[in-house]
Amino acid sequence: MASIGKLAGAIGIALMAATPAAAQTTVTWWHALAGQLGAKVDEIAARFNESQSEYRVQPVYKGNYTETLTGAIAAFRAREHPHIVQVFEVGTATMMAAEGAVYPVEDLMRDAGVPFDKSDFLAAVISYYETPDGRLLSLPFNSSTPVMFYNKDAFAKAGLNPDEPPETWEAVEEASRALLAAGYSCGFSTGWQSWVQIENMLAWHNQPMATQENGFAGLDTEFVFDGEFMTRHIGNMADWSRDNVFVYAGRRGDSLPKFTTGECPMYMNSSAYFGGITEQAEFDWGIAMLPYYSDVAGAPQNSIIGGATLWVLRGHDDDAYKGVAEFFRFMSSPEIQADWHQTTGYVPITNAAYELSLEQGFYEDNPGADVAIRQLTLNPPTENSKGLRFGNFVQIRDIINDELEAVWSGRKTAAAALKDMVRLGNEQLRRFERQAN
Repeated sequence: MASIGKLAGAIGIALMAATPAAAQTTVTWWHALAGQLGAKVDEIAARFNESQSEYRVQPVYKGNYTETLTGAIAAFRAREHPHIVQVFEVGTATMMAAEGAVYPVEDLMRDAGVPFDKSDFLAAVISYYETPDGRLLSLPFNSSTPVMFYNKDAFAKAGLNPDEPPETWEAVEEASRALLAAGYSCGFSTGWQSWVQIENMLAWHNQPMATQENGFAGLDTEFVFDGEFMTRHIGNMADWSRDNVFVYAGRRGDSLPKFTTGECPMYMNSSAYFGGITEQAEFDWGIAMLPYYSDVAGAPQNSIIGGATLWVLRGHDDDAYKGVAEFFRFMSSPEIQADWHQTTGYVPITNAAYELSLEQGFYEDNPGADVAIRQLTLNPPTENSKGLRFGNFVQIRDIINDELEAVWSGRKTAAAALKDMVRLGNEQLRRFERQAN
């Protein structure tokens, strides 16, 4: 892949060192992005601070997504909360239920008198964060979808065509066994296993995860994903794990070194790992769409997003909210969004940012960098593939992870684990429904 251009060091240092004027209004932004992504967040805030003199955005890293969400809830109760908090997509229902705490972004922009064209945002992204009547609640920021990264050098060594990555699960198994025969210790690995191998795999095959349009149509949703399709898929992965066709290496992004060190030549995880892989991998690699089962009618459908949005919390003064609105306008500009997309691998959240990236030749220089966008928009979303909206989803994901790990270790069958996921998950849904009502 081609290297990603960066701002000149002198400019970056100057921006980061810029000191605010005494009269500036400070806007605090809690986020969950560490490492390279956190540095990019700091750069965006610094560029905004340098662009005007009225406001100063102060980004603060608060730990992983779960820690940031729970920390913001606790801070709001103590009236020590930030103006902006980054919340991952599984926290959407929780934030929607906290109506008194949230300042909907569409209302914020209107009240502040700051122009905001919601129609320019990608439909696959913005629909996830709207109310049933179409009001946007939070600002899309780092939106991603899972893709398959693959090691082209390893494919060539195993006698596979490096320009033709596997499209189906049948082909993934075949390629994995060829890679094992060529001396590799693993065929493929995955990160964020609930999001990639259950939530997205269901959407990709147009299968429901739950009733009530996967929670979009009501809190009385119930999980139904323990049927034939998912039992087959998780059962296949369990079988593959016994001979290293599939190797499990952690719940979140812990498994990334399996790919970047060359151990596992295929890797399914967020498109946002583009930047990290670009920096770490010392081999030729590519990006492909997620694999699908060729005998499932309607597959592939479209994948769904992950990542996070920026929520505004109530309880601050109007001057600060005007600063938030101006910052959101700055962040949504084509130049900022195109740079964010090209550096990180998150999808461009606006059509203008995508068009600018296209005009700049980014996709020509980085073949495969548009796979995430094409996969999200492959087909018009259905009730099964427009997204997920479940209360207590953080806890539900923990349940799913626990049960999947029981399958990978041989302690449970796929069928038994899935039934327990659904049963325990439904208990969490009912608990959330009682609390929300």
